[in-house]
Amino acid sequence: MPGPDERLYFLLQRAAHRLRTDADRRLVEAAGITSAQLGALFAVRAEPGTTQRRLAEVLGLRESAVTALVRRLADGGLVVRRTHPHEHRAVVLELTEEGEAALREARPEMDRFNAEMRGLLGDEGFSATAEGLHRLAFAPGEGERGGEEGEGGKA
Repeated sequence: MPGPDERLYFLLQRAAHRLRTDADRRLVEAAGITSAQLGALFAVRAEPGTTQRRLAEVLGLRESAVTALVRRLADGGLVVRRTHPHEHRAVVLELTEEGEAALREARPEMDRFNAEMRGLLGDEGFSATAEGLHRLAFAPGEGERGGEEGEGGKA
């Protein structure tokens, strides 16, 4: 009898695609935002006045992808871009009331998602998965390459 599929890269890609697609559908219905936009809004809320460059670092995306992401957030009224006080070419980002509202509207769906994952994996499996994914996501040296994907590429 064959053992479990150990093609980790394939399984991670498959799971990420499935979960991102489902999360995007659910978040758009609940709050009008995608999972990538949710991540950006959380990052801007965590560091008010952050720059687009810093946001790219936090999200693991290229600056060009973040430029498009921020444009969509600003066009949607979720963030505002302001002139950086010290760097003439940089802008700083701040959440708007609409951005805060989108985060509040997304919270129940995020809680529901985590509850479903906990039910699927069990408490120990959920914690072990979260710990393992954190180690993979923040492994030393990973940040030097930068993200290859656009807005929809990170959940």
